[in-house]
Amino acid sequence: MPASAMKDRVPMERKRVAISAKRQITIPQKYFKSLGFDTEAECIVRGNELVLRPVKRDAGGEFAEQILTELIAQGYEGEELLERFKAEQRKVRPAVEVMLAEASRAAVSEADYASYDDVFGEEE
Repeated sequence: MPASAMKDRVPMERKRVAISAKRQITIPQKYFKSLGFDTEAECIVRGNELVLRPVKRDAGGEFAEQILTELIAQGYEGEELLERFKAEQRKVRPAVEVMLAEASRAAVSEADYASYDDVFGEEE
């Protein structure tokens, strides 16, 4: 294997864990802490593998500037600004998930959809 390919490889650690009769596992403490797990995990099937990773809590960060700008314009500041920001940021991911579900249904003709022209008007 070329040296450049070895340099780009991510080191892998392996640990066996028991699966209980209720299909439960315990994440080793070392992995739990270093990967940033909290109260939820995301399970992903990738080929014949099950990937378990922490749920990201900072979803909606890409809208942070817009959220803050709007809240500041509304007169929020200090601790109140921080609390309102956190509340607004928590709404972003569910809203995006709804939009993605609607787009998926529209893609297979299960739901009404708006065309580009419906949204932006026809080109003149």
